[in-house]
Amino acid sequence: MKIASYNIENIFHRDSSLVKRTLNESINIWVEEFEQLMCKSPRGGNEIARMRELSFLLGFHKSAFEPFVVMRRKAGELYLRKKNFQPENRAVPMSGWSGWVKVNSKPIYDQAVQNKARVIAEINPDILILQEVEDRQSLLDFNKHYLPEGVRFSNILMIDGNDREGRGLALMTKEGYEVTSINSYANVRQNGKFLFDKDVQEYNVTCPKGYQLSVFGLHLQDVIMHKESGDEIRKQQARKVREIVMKELQNGKNIVVAGTLNKPSYCDSLSPVLRETELKDVKRHISFNVDLDEGKDAEYFSLGAYRMGVNLKQKDYLLSSPQIFSKIKRSGLNRKGIWPERKRQWTCYDTLHGQAHQASSHPALWMEF
Repeated sequence: MKIASYNIENIFHRDSSLVKRTLNESINIWVEEFEQLMCKSPRGGNEIARMRELSFLLGFHKSAFEPFVVMRRKAGELYLRKKNFQPENRAVPMSGWSGWVKVNSKPIYDQAVQNKARVIAEINPDILILQEVEDRQSLLDFNKHYLPEGVRFSNILMIDGNDREGRGLALMTKEGYEVTSINSYANVRQNGKFLFDKDVQEYNVTCPKGYQLSVFGLHLQDVIMHKESGDEIRKQQARKVREIVMKELQNGKNIVVAGTLNKPSYCDSLSPVLRETELKDVKRHISFNVDLDEGKDAEYFSLGAYRMGVNLKQKDYLLSSPQIFSKIKRSGLNRKGIWPERKRQWTCYDTLHGQAHQASSHPALWMEF
């Protein structure tokens, strides 16, 4: 049995606020001015003339405008789709995408989508826990049109959490691995507010030959929002995760906890999960294997890295109960789909030609037992 966890950073479209800006300073100013004029009502002749100038400068005049679209509200957000939409054999790159697109999102390059599939195909897990997925339909299309036939999953599950930027949790399993129950903790409140800004989800899986497994997918508070109080919020979330997991451990269940915790293991905000439970981190297993950094970095251990020679700051974790940890035969990390921010520190796929083509800024973790 092989289990993997991967923060895929969306599949076909990603919220604009999460995408690094690559436009030059002048274009950024034009975009902001155009948005301000769009929101202004009523607009005079001078404002309309200026919008025409800005649309020319921003290249809008080169666009092929669709006169009829469908607008739908979903989970509190607006989505657009061509009115005469017909299912295609596959999602095509950039402006050719014909599915539902969130109004304030940006399409992901087709090459990046292919690299996401390449990471998953190389690991080829039986159970895959995903973070930052926009919706179930995207997963279905990705599974059908991008994953190789021998890698495709039979069961695809996704429940919307609390995130408004399209970063949900999902589970995909191969044939023979049946999910018997699902539990979401999105409604847990503290001081009148939702405790989890994304979610924690529990999947009970019956594996071939009747083996029972409890899989927890989670995504804790990140550092983008609530920078000052982020650590405290994350620690409160981690305490709740500890409470949930400890009940299952005390009942003798086989447990896997996987997801993005958004801080290195030394951070105090993660101590309730990493130091106050019996959960074991897969990176500490003797079988944990990954291609080392190139050159002198292979002998270097940076603060917060996965291990010596793997100087990638750890935000993602694959944890297991002691009984599973003792049965691990192989484990590792795949970061070939990550584009190094500075120099080429590790081996990347030959299909990566820049940051826009990277599969995700997160590695995929896996273990086989």
